[in-house]
Amino acid sequence: MYGVVGKSRQNHHVDDRELAQAIIAGDRDAFRLLVERESGAVVRACSRVLGDPDAAEDVAQESFVIAYRQIASWRGESLLRSWILRIAVNRALRDLKRGPRLLPLEDETGEPPALPGGLEPLEELLVAERDRSVRDAVASLPEPYRETIVLRYFAELSVAEIATETGRPIGTVKTHLGRGLLRLRPALMEAHLA
Repeated sequence: MYGVVGKSRQNHHVDDRELAQAIIAGDRDAFRLLVERESGAVVRACSRVLGDPDAAEDVAQESFVIAYRQIASWRGESLLRSWILRIAVNRALRDLKRGPRLLPLEDETGEPPALPGGLEPLEELLVAERDRSVRDAVASLPEPYRETIVLRYFAELSVAEIATETGRPIGTVKTHLGRGLLRLRPALMEAHLA
């Protein structure tokens, strides 16, 4: 299916349906294009959920494997990006519920790992604790609030995209978003974040 890949070299915006059909037909270059096109958004969303770039990469890879296996189930009612982000966010939430991954005490040279952003250790610890509190609070929300909050704020989908992806009316998505945020407020205030 040179058509999809050839087109992608000229224009990174290949029609989602055409791309999905090429992947279903076994075009590995089409799948490679999908991964190249969507991996940044998928890794960012996973990283926001998990707070760990390495874990986010792992979940993103796992999500693309799932997407590849299930591409025929994509209904075409939403963007492929939204569909893959939903898979990735759900996988990331599953991993988040398992508990935090242990951070290495030293890097490959035997030295303590460098702190990102040049923060002081105490400041870094406070930022990490705040981020963990937010992720835990979101993970503890009941459905459908958790899914709506995660898709909106972690996967950065619009309300209309969430409605399309979940099959819910826009008004319902807005209600779930509002109620989810209201349910988050006490947990965040307890952690001094709201």
